[in-house]
Amino acid sequence: MPFVSDINPPSEEAEPALWFLFHNQRLLVKHEEDGYAIPRSSDLEELNLSILKQQFFGSLDDHYCYLAEVENADAVSNPFRFIGLRDLFFSFDEEKIRAAGVANQLMLWNQNHRYCGKCGSLTEDKTNERAKICPECGLINYPRLSPAMIVAVRKEDQLLLAHSKRFPAKFHSVLAGFVEPGETLEQCVKREVMEEVGITVKNIHYFGSQPWPFPDSLMVAFTAEYAGGEIQIDGSEIAEAGWFSADFLPSIPPGISIARRLIDWFCSDVHP
Repeated sequence: MPFVSDINPPSEEAEPALWFLFHNQRLLVKHEEDGYAIPRSSDLEELNLSILKQQFFGSLDDHYCYLAEVENADAVSNPFRFIGLRDLFFSFDEEKIRAAGVANQLMLWNQNHRYCGKCGSLTEDKTNERAKICPECGLINYPRLSPAMIVAVRKEDQLLLAHSKRFPAKFHSVLAGFVEPGETLEQCVKREVMEEVGITVKNIHYFGSQPWPFPDSLMVAFTAEYAGGEIQIDGSEIAEAGWFSADFLPSIPPGISIARRLIDWFCSDVHP
């Protein structure tokens, strides 16, 4: 069953609820024979954890989902451990990653909007929608979303891939970047490609989108064709970039990411 986001908590607690518990942006998981699992209410009783700001946020596989911050992380021991979300990409299915991503994003939103940005008063959760309201001045804040483009640039039977200084080892991916104020998504594609690798693109087409909770992005994916120029990396974000054929790809993103979906699209189009 897919993850279903919801702001209305159940009238009665039901077992087994799933608890997405974070400490320093790392998720608490339970190691089981077949991999990692999200802790349940009975696990919380066993661990005797001190949790802060618990919040209902939806359901997964017909189990109610709650998120919270963990104060006493030192109390955690095997088979429980805290793991970064990126490290769980190969252990969780897409719906579980989606639920964990929503939980992480809402947890950070709770942390960063405890006080009103206009008058400094403590905010409160709005009852009829996912928002925070200031009881003093009435300012309403919704969960932040940062739109970003990601693009597969094709030059005949080759794909543009780059290694960012933020990536591990020789990991390569397609180009991405955040949208600036007053900019369309297509303008962002052209600007980011030019800034990062110094080439121009044409025939930009929408491909798909994916929430990306690191910490609050919405990745909007495009395909584009090479139009002109020679690759000249910016040197600040991009360490190296080049054209790759479908038969000779470097280390690329995991299958759960829209970056990998773009690369797979290219490969399947070259070798149908």
